[in-house]
Amino acid sequence: MGKLFVVPTPIGNLKDVTLRALEVLREVDAVACEDTRQTLKLLNHYGIKPKKLISYYAPKEEEKVPTIVGLLKEGKSVALVSDAGTPGISDPGYRLIRRCVEEGIPIEVLPGPSAVITALVGSGLPTDRFVFLGFPPKKGLKDFFKPFAGLETTFVLYESPHRLLKTLEVIKEVFGNPPTVVAKELTKLHEEFVRGETTDEVVEYFRRNPDRLRGEFVVVFRPSGKTAKKDLDLKEEVEALVREGLPAKEVYKRLRERYGDAVRRREVYRLYEELKGSRGGK
Repeated sequence: MGKLFVVPTPIGNLKDVTLRALEVLREVDAVACEDTRQTLKLLNHYGIKPKKLISYYAPKEEEKVPTIVGLLKEGKSVALVSDAGTPGISDPGYRLIRRCVEEGIPIEVLPGPSAVITALVGSGLPTDRFVFLGFPPKKGLKDFFKPFAGLETTFVLYESPHRLLKTLEVIKEVFGNPPTVVAKELTKLHEEFVRGETTDEVVEYFRRNPDRLRGEFVVVFRPSGKTAKKDLDLKEEVEALVREGLPAKEVYKRLRERYGDAVRRREVYRLYEELKGSRGGK
């Protein structure tokens, strides 16, 4: 049985690769990568000639998993890399890793570069606990964020240049204008951290400097439970669940799971009775 090596690669600066990562890339029988062209840039930079490159990317990952697993079962060693950073974070790498776990194939994960951790630590916001949200959906952004509105923790997410301002505006609306940091082009020549005591300050910076809306962005923000409670439209939430025909007890349970201490039993039951009354008990 072979072994799958999960190998982080630089997120910008090619010097950020580890000696251990280079050693593995030199020795494995094959490298599974998102974009062979991108991976070759790194390999060529360090004079590494791979024995075999396998293109492994979304949405074709399910087609390639059997091929890679087959090599591993033949006793071959395979390195899994992404275009940048640690494989499995907002990329299809986890599907291959999960399959190897199911098949009992040995896995060795190397530590290394990660845009999530780099942005979080550099933000200056609390790092005692955090939630990573990946890339937010293109539609239904407000509904995507709402379930997290009651959490007092630091949030980290990825965003593209053309959607950044819209996403920041929704963060302001749902989370109450929290302290926000946008990390841009991490580890690259034009790396920049835009820090604001509020989301508005960061939005204003990019509106004044539209030329900065280029590159890759990581957004970090930290709302407080008090702010989240203030901005929670409880009546709207209760009304939506009443329309589903749920009893008061279930309505309270669901809202408590979503928003935690931002929800009070008495207030939920009061709104529930009002809404049921206005709907004629339907």
